[in-house]
Amino acid sequence: MQKLFFITIALLLHIGLSAQRDVILIIADDIGTDYFGFYADHQDTVGLPNIRKLLDKGILFTNAMSNPVCSATRCGILTGRYSFRTGVGGIVGGIGGSGEIDTSEMTIPKLLAIYNSNIKKADIGKWHLCTTAPPIKLQYPLLLGYNHYEGPFIGQLPSYTNWTKYTNGIASTITNYATTENVNNAISWKSAQGMNPTFLWLAFNAPHEPLHLPPAGLHSYTTLSGTAGNINAQPKEYFKAMLQALDHEVGRLFDSIRVMNRLDSTDIIFIGDNGNTQRTAQITDLTKAKGTVYQYGVHVPFIISGPSVVAPGRISDALVNTTDLFATILELFGDTTWQSHILVSKPVDSKSLLPIIKNTSTSIRPWAFTEIFKLTTDSSDGKGIRNNDYKLIRFDYGKEEFYKLSVDPNESNNLLESSLSTTDITNYYYLCNELTNLIGSGTYCTSDVSIQQTFLQKNHFSIYPNPFTSSFLINQDFLNTYMILYDALGHFIYEGSAIEKQDFSSISKGVYYLRWNDSKSIKIIKQ
Repeated sequence: MQKLFFITIALLLHIGLSAQRDVILIIADDIGTDYFGFYADHQDTVGLPNIRKLLDKGILFTNAMSNPVCSATRCGILTGRYSFRTGVGGIVGGIGGSGEIDTSEMTIPKLLAIYNSNIKKADIGKWHLCTTAPPIKLQYPLLLGYNHYEGPFIGQLPSYTNWTKYTNGIASTITNYATTENVNNAISWKSAQGMNPTFLWLAFNAPHEPLHLPPAGLHSYTTLSGTAGNINAQPKEYFKAMLQALDHEVGRLFDSIRVMNRLDSTDIIFIGDNGNTQRTAQITDLTKAKGTVYQYGVHVPFIISGPSVVAPGRISDALVNTTDLFATILELFGDTTWQSHILVSKPVDSKSLLPIIKNTSTSIRPWAFTEIFKLTTDSSDGKGIRNNDYKLIRFDYGKEEFYKLSVDPNESNNLLESSLSTTDITNYYYLCNELTNLIGSGTYCTSDVSIQQTFLQKNHFSIYPNPFTSSFLINQDFLNTYMILYDALGHFIYEGSAIEKQDFSSISKGVYYLRWNDSKSIKIIKQ
């Protein structure tokens, strides 16, 4: 009888602890690592005491990679699948456009419902995975597995103090400060769940534009006037004030959860969804900011903190993708068999971070991947893949760049423009082969990388390949140059400033001439 009593008590304690398991994912919008003083690449930083507190009970990941834009990153987290699989490769409703999430996708909240129907799931804050029309799309968060959705659907608020909120499909006009409203909604939802385990996806619009002066008391930037002229003159100061207001409200959330006696049973994840915009970037070359597969566009803050972390206070240099949060969140709840519910036709790319969280391994993947593509393509569309030391970028129009990140984190020295060492070549072929295997079609390896190096030499006009079959590349110093392609009889085939994007597969085989600057020309062969 006594033995049965202790078994019963142990079982009840186990059920009680399981019931109190909570996970919160906090997403800050448009923020890279360089505003955070605890990252080695920090520059002009801002005081963020509440986010910094997560480090004491957590792990700081220094090599986290996202997508270059918000919609794609969010879809990757929710589904655990890379963008080329989901079709969400850009900004939904934004410049260039993007495909929208499909409700047939298997998601974190759908799988949690299968694993344990008692787990309550809410998405509060920015959605940005589909538009608001037709009206059925307002139900997408619920159709994708959440019990509750409350927030703005769009990517950028027109105003942080006058915006439309959708609560499970019902619209209302909100004049409360958006960051504060998000936290109010999160606290209200959390407090209503009783002892049920909860998953909260809390996605702030901040510190995404429009830049503004947050309400007094949420920040320490008291000398800012808030006028349009002052914002244009000091955009980074307003950005920091918005980030500080976010930290203040995150602290209020933490305090509320502590009062609920749930903080010690809550794992908290904090990330950025992509790098800083050109307006707030702290780099010299602004063409490598948000929206690009360069490191500054995809290297994001990433912290996991809470009772699941063994030996907290660690710093991990493991390569991780934001897509890895899919498997990680499921396994934090104890669902280690989620793979059995994944269709072969919809493979998942996510790798669980639990081995690092439990301190049983220092890495989970040999490479990390990122990409961007839009409905209306442009020259920034492309893919990036990196290992611990090197990174290969392949733009969709064919150009490649190759960097040694361990000595060149700002990607200023394209190794393909100089002689490659044996180690460089080995890493080049490793990454391009992995990229080819991942995408599953075509090839991402240059057959002879030394040929392409010659092609890429600066201040020397050439095309690659020559002979060509359908299209060719021109080296970077001549991109967007007005050119004329004509045949041996002088008939114009093409004229314009985007010849590297043209498809000439339909023209006849033979000799052609490419002229630029009204006088210089080069002979090329179509085969």
